[in-house]
Amino acid sequence: MLFKQQALLRQKLFVLGSLAIGSLLYLVARVGSLDRLQPIFPIDDRSGSHISEQIPLRTLQFQRGLLHELRKGNALIEQIRLHNLVQQLPQAIIIGVRKGGTRALLEMLNLHPAVVKASQEVHFFDNDPNYAKGIEWYRGKMPFSHPHQITIEKSPAYFITEEVPERIFKMNSSIKLLLIVREPTTRAVSDYTQVLEGKERKNKTYYKFEKLAIDSNTCEVNTKYKAVRTSIYTKHLEKWLKYFPIEQFHIVDGDRLITDPLPELQLVEQFLNLPPRISQYNLYFNATRGFYCLRFNIVFNKCLAGSKGRIHPEVDPSVVTKLRKFFHPFNQKFYQIIGRTFNWP
Repeated sequence: MLFKQQALLRQKLFVLGSLAIGSLLYLVARVGSLDRLQPIFPIDDRSGSHISEQIPLRTLQFQRGLLHELRKGNALIEQIRLHNLVQQLPQAIIIGVRKGGTRALLEMLNLHPAVVKASQEVHFFDNDPNYAKGIEWYRGKMPFSHPHQITIEKSPAYFITEEVPERIFKMNSSIKLLLIVREPTTRAVSDYTQVLEGKERKNKTYYKFEKLAIDSNTCEVNTKYKAVRTSIYTKHLEKWLKYFPIEQFHIVDGDRLITDPLPELQLVEQFLNLPPRISQYNLYFNATRGFYCLRFNIVFNKCLAGSKGRIHPEVDPSVVTKLRKFFHPFNQKFYQIIGRTFNWP
């Protein structure tokens, strides 16, 4: 009996010791990851002028932990006031496009210590009942942040919704707009695949992509099909240009973000007037998922949800060819407007 008690005690001590060592290693790793970064983080204000005040990166990283507690409802009002945290309207919005990589872009930008993101799609500007709740309701959906951090939200439906450009313009006529696009036919098939999966989950049948994308009466591309219509980027962008100059847009190559994300993220950092902080260290390829995952430090890694990167159904090659031929003139006009070309067939 005595030997059993001693063995049980040794086992408990071993477990407690392991927990203590694990906690110590976590603290060491966290400090080490902060020391890896530059100790001072210069912040530019939204007007582009340099602010003399410089915020230590350790402070920003601590605030990130506090922001996490705020989201969970664990932080006190005193903590918010003490650390000068506010809920800001976004200074940049990822307006689309659906199935272009908006979630991946938002999560990757969140690697930057001067960026905070809205965790959910707010759908303020494209949803009439939400918009009727007013701008302070919208502000309340934003995360807490330091006054000189950039708040970003993403709602892909913004890009194709008629009322949105004017509504965003009324909120902030100088806001920066991010648009991530993929090869139009690939994006349309991805759009279809997401809807198909939702139908199958509910044990419902759904038409094949070919039947939806091609009008059976005319044998031409069906522009009434939303997945096709969304991929005509130039038609939607022209509506935005009635309110915002092209200089307020940055177009992200969603196909390249999948295969080689760092150059695309560095371009976004420049567009947002952020000092370069996202590096190859923050991105590592997960062979199992077939996508890049995120490394915030040597302890905390994050991969996108398993729903990302769905396998697309096989599509009749003749339909793919017809769609690409249909999109080609729209793509050429899109290139002319944005001043950038992509390797789209």
